[in-house]
Amino acid sequence: MTREVTARRFQLISPAAATVLGVLVLVLAAATVVLKDLVDPRLSTHHFGSGIAIVLIFTGVGVVVARRQPRNPIGWILLIFTTLYTLGGGAGFYAVLAYALGHRGLPLAPVAVLLAPLLAPSFALFPLVIVLFPDGRLASRRWRWVLGAYAGLVAYLTIVTFAPAVAAVAGHDIRLDTSGNLTNAGHLAGGLGNPPGWLVVPVIVSIVAIGLSFVAHQFLSWRRAAGERRQQLKWLAFGAAIAVVSPVLAVLLGTSIPLAGIAALPVSMGVGILKYRLYEIDRIISRTLAYAIVTGLLVGVYAAIVLLATQVVLITTPVAVAGSTLAAAALFNPLRRRVQRVVDRRFNRARYDTDKIIAVFAARLQEAVDLDSVRDDLVGVVHHALEPAHVSVWISQRG
Repeated sequence: MTREVTARRFQLISPAAATVLGVLVLVLAAATVVLKDLVDPRLSTHHFGSGIAIVLIFTGVGVVVARRQPRNPIGWILLIFTTLYTLGGGAGFYAVLAYALGHRGLPLAPVAVLLAPLLAPSFALFPLVIVLFPDGRLASRRWRWVLGAYAGLVAYLTIVTFAPAVAAVAGHDIRLDTSGNLTNAGHLAGGLGNPPGWLVVPVIVSIVAIGLSFVAHQFLSWRRAAGERRQQLKWLAFGAAIAVVSPVLAVLLGTSIPLAGIAALPVSMGVGILKYRLYEIDRIISRTLAYAIVTGLLVGVYAAIVLLATQVVLITTPVAVAGSTLAAAALFNPLRRRVQRVVDRRFNRARYDTDKIIAVFAARLQEAVDLDSVRDDLVGVVHHALEPAHVSVWISQRG
């Protein structure tokens, strides 16, 4: 009876709690934007806006997962991660406004100093989402020891991060620079005020190594998995790949716009957890790879024609650009079809095999004259291509 009452309360409270946390993150994000403009209006709006948008997407996925699957801890971890992140970021700007820019009359300024360090340890929560994906359960009991070690290491770094702020507030001597860093660390001595590098560096390396082990665990799980589980892990890998490539593109292109690709990670995780359009991942991967390859090839062709025309043939630049554009446009569809066929053969084998089966059946259908043989052939093709549980063929008797 007690378990039933607890389960009912858990199910009733969880959707409301998820919504409240989502609204809280939205309010904190709005406050952070305002505080950012007050502290440093010159801070890159595009870069900061991309970060806020990514945080809100993480929050949205967390709300949906927590409401749909309240017993899955992944949604709650995402919500706690974004709540701590936005709270720490907003508190940091607020503390700078109060102690670095001279607005010392602001209320709760010491509390902001205490909350600002939340920004760093909040990132330690996200690797937990990776190892718990997709159902929120560990693969074996051995991972409990790994999580215990991870929690201990993160706890030490959290204490080291918070200790200077606590000491500064307790000593009523708070001095910050415009970046939000405490400029006086004399309140603490020993391992907290000035932790030795021989201890901090191994701790950070160990945390990173454990986080990478979570990724390796999911990769090995994907190789052994089948069915829905394999498709879920494909969604995770697809989103992670885009999230890793996005910052690289942002650096190469010199713009923060590609950073929006980081949002692909929470979105793909949400799809994998909720199993929404789960089996479309193969098609998405094949299309993404095909268009990426085609784009790269066309850019290479375009650049080669422009260089050839302007440097060798000595054609004027506008004419060379126009000719290169026309050549790239003419090559797009033929090149896309050939590349798509190659990519499907490797990454979307089921669709490639199905297309071949249908093409062979269509060729046989042109020469068939017996209706019964056509029907039997059709049933065989459907069974081979789609593997349904049951197939029925209805033939109209009207001429």
